[in-house]
Amino acid sequence: MSTIFADRMENTRKSFIREILKVTQQPEVISFAGGLPNPGLFPVDEVAAAAAKVLSEEGRNALQYSTTEGYLPLREFIAQRYLLKSGLKIDPDEILITNGSQQSIDLIGKVFLNKGDRVVIESPGYLGAIQAFSIFEPEFVEVPLLEDGIDTDQLDRILAGSSGKLFYTVPTFQNPSGITYSRQKREETAKILQRHNIVCVEDNAYWELRFAGEDLPTIRNFSDNTILLGSFSKIIAPGIRMGWICAQGETMEKLLIAKQAADLHSNYLSQRIIYQYLLDNDIDEHILKIKDAYGKRRDLMIGLMEEHFPEGIGYTKPEGGMFVWVTLPEGISSMDLFELAIKENVAFVPGSPFYTRDGMGINTLRLNFSNSDFDKIEEGIKRLAGCLRELNSD
Repeated sequence: MSTIFADRMENTRKSFIREILKVTQQPEVISFAGGLPNPGLFPVDEVAAAAAKVLSEEGRNALQYSTTEGYLPLREFIAQRYLLKSGLKIDPDEILITNGSQQSIDLIGKVFLNKGDRVVIESPGYLGAIQAFSIFEPEFVEVPLLEDGIDTDQLDRILAGSSGKLFYTVPTFQNPSGITYSRQKREETAKILQRHNIVCVEDNAYWELRFAGEDLPTIRNFSDNTILLGSFSKIIAPGIRMGWICAQGETMEKLLIAKQAADLHSNYLSQRIIYQYLLDNDIDEHILKIKDAYGKRRDLMIGLMEEHFPEGIGYTKPEGGMFVWVTLPEGISSMDLFELAIKENVAFVPGSPFYTRDGMGINTLRLNFSNSDFDKIEEGIKRLAGCLRELNSD
């Protein structure tokens, strides 16, 4: 029976995180696994009011088919925000509304990738991008992340030795590591990609969630050969499944064709509701609440890890976003730790799925701090520390 399916499906794995999330649905499980925003911060009443206004005043129009590009006032809002926050002058026609960043990655894969084309990706890299690009059967090339961003020397050597098409990056509060590229690394990365004529896909899903340090320019600030991805999932709510691609010229034309073939256009009612919400509410004030809440959760998690984890365990200290990346001593498997932890009703994501090659990241794991309340963070980290001590004693 399996012979009837396309070859590409043989090399595309299930999302490891989605499989873990099935386990974490049990109420007794403390989950640091999913990359979930905290639902306590969703603007439920405000979105409800926006939806009621759209339906009462523009209901027949909002329930109709619309253009592939997306609702123009919403695209104008995004363009104006780029100018305000990053100094980027982007025309609304350079913005395509999508069903979240995940569809954006899928459309880029459709437009650029033939079987065997090279995709350069961070190591560790975003699992959702690895899965989305895998459908198109590329050759992945991993470049390690350092404390201040990608290893640019290795990136340059790799691209000099062989051609590639895309470089996919999450340069701000990277998923899964929480690492943020320094300004210097952003400039160097842009120059290297321009020199080798490689398109940069800059996924900035978390860039507004900074609770420490200083804001940094995007890679697009240093190179027009960059496709920007954005999302409302982290600053409003993920259930609305609304994001965007920012691209220019022929690239945007091809993306529009791919989008038309996929679904004609993104949910028009949701676009109208989002825009009405943005008109009637101060999004920056709402983001401040999110940043304050996530910063306090990160501080608590890091403090508890410093207090309770055994010696020899490394972890990042992100200035924003949702994740902490943990590195265990050599020879200790995060899958072994997961098996112990799940017996204690604690879940996380082992590091291996964030790599494209087998055998990588065996002693690493990702912890999410955004979606847990303070008491669960405290209890979960203490349980995890107990599991680590048990592993160390074996």
